[in-house]
Amino acid sequence: MRDAGRCCALLRRYGVICWRLLEREAAWLPPWRELLRVYQRLEARGEIRGGRFISGLSGEQFALPEAIGLLRQVRRQPHDGAWLCVAAADPANLLGSVLPGNRVPRVPGARVLYRDGVPVATWVAERLETLQDLSAADSAVARQRLTETAGSSTRDAIAAMLAGLR
Repeated sequence: MRDAGRCCALLRRYGVICWRLLEREAAWLPPWRELLRVYQRLEARGEIRGGRFISGLSGEQFALPEAIGLLRQVRRQPHDGAWLCVAAADPANLLGSVLPGNRVPRVPGARVLYRDGVPVATWVAERLETLQDLSAADSAVARQRLTETAGSSTRDAIAAMLAGLR
């Protein structure tokens, strides 16, 4: 039953799970075919849902019931131009596994920039690579977002916490 715990942990991490998401996970995880049996049992008990939640991916997919509502909500939302920078090593970075494109090496400092959920640029080895056609202004914003460090409020909070440990 150890696999059931692993399956639930993966579902809590992603909300939706399929074989392509496991490519970024640890090599010690059981193969998809073994996890698939556990997901099918959880679906039969009504704890999770099976279906096709991520378009463009083949194979079985499973989702937490609350994730399905969130997926529908996101799909209905109008694009607002929101930028999101994610570390390449973050499990939320799906470029090259679920999302089309080349994988970004999971090394310190490597980042992927998304706009409205679409990967638009990467930062690897102090080099900007655009993945979409960007205007000069958007390219400048992309460079800024990818190169900025943690905000000063975050640094101040960490410093205060460390000072309290002394």
